[in-house]
Amino acid sequence: FLPGKVVMKEGTAFYQNIDEAVNSPFARRLFALEGVEGVFFGSDFITITKSEAYEWQVLKPSVLGGIIDHFNSDDKTVEEDNSKEALNSLEKNEDDSDIVKQIKELLDTRVRPAVAMDGGDIIYNNFEDGVVYLKMQGACSGCPSSTATLKMGIENMLKHYIPEVQEVRPVDA
Repeated sequence: FLPGKVVMKEGTAFYQNIDEAVNSPFARRLFALEGVEGVFFGSDFITITKSEAYEWQVLKPSVLGGIIDHFNSDDKTVEEDNSKEALNSLEKNEDDSDIVKQIKELLDTRVRPAVAMDGGDIIYNNFEDGVVYLKMQGACSGCPSSTATLKMGIENMLKHYIPEVQEVRPVDA
């Protein structure tokens, strides 16, 4: 969903159930709708994961209503800023090796924008023994093609630019 307004000023936020949405009035509002199973906030978009038991044409008006209600309220998207996991995961760190710095740079400039266009985000977790560990968020986390995206797209690109990378593996939440 593209509300035409800023959803998150920086970073992203991903909630897989209402219990995780303690710090997000917006996510709680959306989880109150029957059929909503996941909520992801990007800078200017909202990704909703729905139950298979619901059709989009039935759920969409309720979700749009919840989005409009949120933007008409004074509620924040996220009250306290726990949304920086993805942003911080790609921040340059003095302790990072040159290889890790290269991995983070490629993920930030080449991968993150493409994944965001599909309603998701990517979190760098670790690089160990030639293996890059990444976590997919938002629509990408439950997407059947996310493994293919990791293997075919991201792994091939990282291996091309950084010979030390031998494999990319997903990290579960």
